[in-house]
Amino acid sequence: MKPRHKRIALILGGLAILAVAATLVLNAFRSNLVFFFSPTQVAAGEAPQGKSFRIGGMVKEGSLQRQPDGVTLRFVVTDTEKDMTVAYKGILPDLFQEGKGVVAQGKLAADGIFTASEVLAKHDENYMPPEAAKAVGDAHERAAANKAAAEAAARTTRP
Repeated sequence: MKPRHKRIALILGGLAILAVAATLVLNAFRSNLVFFFSPTQVAAGEAPQGKSFRIGGMVKEGSLQRQPDGVTLRFVVTDTEKDMTVAYKGILPDLFQEGKGVVAQGKLAADGIFTASEVLAKHDENYMPPEAAKAVGDAHERAAANKAAAEAAARTTRP
């Protein structure tokens, strides 16, 4: 084999190894990618079925229900427009409270309940995850727009 052919074979072999490595890295990245959705987006069917994703918002006051085993619980996450029931088995973070921001990662079950594998809570009283804050803000804007539209419609229908 001529030196030129050896060099070409080495280059082609290196490119093949590089392509395999890039494919493996991209595949691992795709399988570990987790998207965030608000309860309103989940209710609208935007969340992936059968795949892990994150849901965030506020823990609804009075919604925390602990099961007799002490580690299984249910609570409701809300963005003030829609609510989503979350089931979780495990120990909650110390800062988890009703009325505070939360992000849960898991899958949506066939019965419409979000089964969480991980629950993340805020780290101080002023913090809310940016995605959750945006979802709550968007819900407030939609509610204000709907209220304004209803008031305008009421004014135009009066004699």
